[in-house]
Amino acid sequence: MHRPTKRLTRILVCAAAVPAVLVVAGCSSDSGSGSDEGAKKGSGAKASASAAQGAAKKKVEPAKFATLPQACSALSKKTLEDLVPKGDSKAGSSDDETARASCSWSSLDNNGVKGSQYRWLNVSLVRFDSDVNRGSGAELAADYFAKQVKDAQATDGAKDVKTSAVSGTGDEASLVRYDRTYKDKKKDVTSKQQTVVTRVANVVVTVDFNGSGLAGDKTPDAGELSKDAEKAAKELVAAVEKSGEAGSGAGDASASASPSKGASKSPDDKASSKN
Repeated sequence: MHRPTKRLTRILVCAAAVPAVLVVAGCSSDSGSGSDEGAKKGSGAKASASAAQGAAKKKVEPAKFATLPQACSALSKKTLEDLVPKGDSKAGSSDDETARASCSWSSLDNNGVKGSQYRWLNVSLVRFDSDVNRGSGAELAADYFAKQVKDAQATDGAKDVKTSAVSGTGDEASLVRYDRTYKDKKKDVTSKQQTVVTRVANVVVTVDFNGSGLAGDKTPDAGELSKDAEKAAKELVAAVEKSGEAGSGAGDASASASPSKGASKSPDDKASSKN
């Protein structure tokens, strides 16, 4: 007689438990909705921050110079006569002379048995455009300037390397001086090498100038050669400034941070590589 009563009690207990479960489920559902809404707000904030960063990234200072002067005609006749008397010019190859240009001259003042004076001059101009991903043309040129100075200091076979700042030439300029020895008709010849690297805005100008005495003639004075190289660098900077300024915005960098493939080598470089 008591069994039906126990069974009824169990049914009532179970029925009473159902609303509690529904309430809990309802609370859980509300909590999930709030979490989704918070996630959406978080995503929106990140998207806004990303968009702001992208807009700021696109604001790159335009490159100042849009072209380069002709390398072989950038120096005056008087300067060339002083540095490389009666020298023959050779233009370096370039896919785009508005972005990269170079020219070299060689000169031999032959005095027969009394000896000879040899001079070699190379000028290189590299221009950088501004790029929204890489930076402004001036920043890219500054990096290339530093690389050119380090490369000159690390020249193979360079001895007694000295580096000094050059004032009054572009935005920044350095002179790297060193000696190199090469063979001339089985005799050791000392070449006095001067490298002036100058940056003016988004253009880097490099002047390589060396001299040596052949057939027993005396080695030229390094100080005088340095003055000549600095004079050429200043003249090239003036030629760059005269070539015109850019009025357009940023674009892809039109010049890579590497020397021109068409730049010719000094004869003492060639002799050194052979030995």
